[in-house]
Amino acid sequence: MQRIVTAQQADSGSVRGLINTLRGRFGFLEAMPIGQSVLGRDIQGLILGNGRERILYAAGFHAQEWITSLVLLRLIEDLCVALEKGGNIADIRVPEALVGRSLVFVPQVNPDGVDIAIHGSGSAGKYAAMVRELGGNRPGEWQANARGVDINHNFDAGWETIREMEIKNGISSPSPRQWCGEAPESEPETAALTALCRRADFRHVLALHSQGEEIFWRYGDRTPTNARVMAEVMAASARYTVSQPEGMASHGGFKDWFIQQTGKPGFTIELGKGENPLPLEDFENIYAKVHEMLLLAALM
Repeated sequence: MQRIVTAQQADSGSVRGLINTLRGRFGFLEAMPIGQSVLGRDIQGLILGNGRERILYAAGFHAQEWITSLVLLRLIEDLCVALEKGGNIADIRVPEALVGRSLVFVPQVNPDGVDIAIHGSGSAGKYAAMVRELGGNRPGEWQANARGVDINHNFDAGWETIREMEIKNGISSPSPRQWCGEAPESEPETAALTALCRRADFRHVLALHSQGEEIFWRYGDRTPTNARVMAEVMAASARYTVSQPEGMASHGGFKDWFIQQTGKPGFTIELGKGENPLPLEDFENIYAKVHEMLLLAALM
């Protein structure tokens, strides 16, 4: 079978093109506008299925972690092929497995940041000078959005705590990484995702990051009792580790906010191992290790 989603740099244009190609190939794959980035790039969503049980997969929060977008898009492609042909993924018969479910995908939460990470400060529009001064042209440096806000520190979950931790570490203004912004949900990328969750009533959510081959499942006293078992099932499938984030990764994230707001399961999955950005030659191996896990996540 000739693949649509192959190993390639997943900048905003490539992701947009892959989404359009997938929708052209699979007529049952629906578009869902999510919002726009700081610089007006579309944050695009896709829906598979029309069941009442909704599960959200989101990727591309951090600019250097753009390989997560490719993994999610490949999963969408494989699910569509299996639905069209009545086929299986990892011995799971997909058409029957997804009955009663709707899968919502947001392949690239931070398109501005990804373009900066891949192409440099020239992709930052009116923020180009600031991004350049902050080191946006240094390979492997940029994780934030175009305004120098780390999207996964900008959610309203322990935001004041993460802000104090950042200040102690010398981060109190726009930065390539780990600045929480002026206020919770100050960034349109963050607000777009929280608005989607408020209207969609998801059963649970998964946020794809890289790297570490770990799954984070807990946040505060609203963490549901079934979340650890779900994380352990996923981890066993991929031979990942169930872990707890530490330090400045312990607050302000999307799964933190979702758990705190809803009392439902939320997971951060750290794909692959190495140093971000993970090399494209790792893509097939990363996907092969996690595709069953990502499908199981929809079935629990």
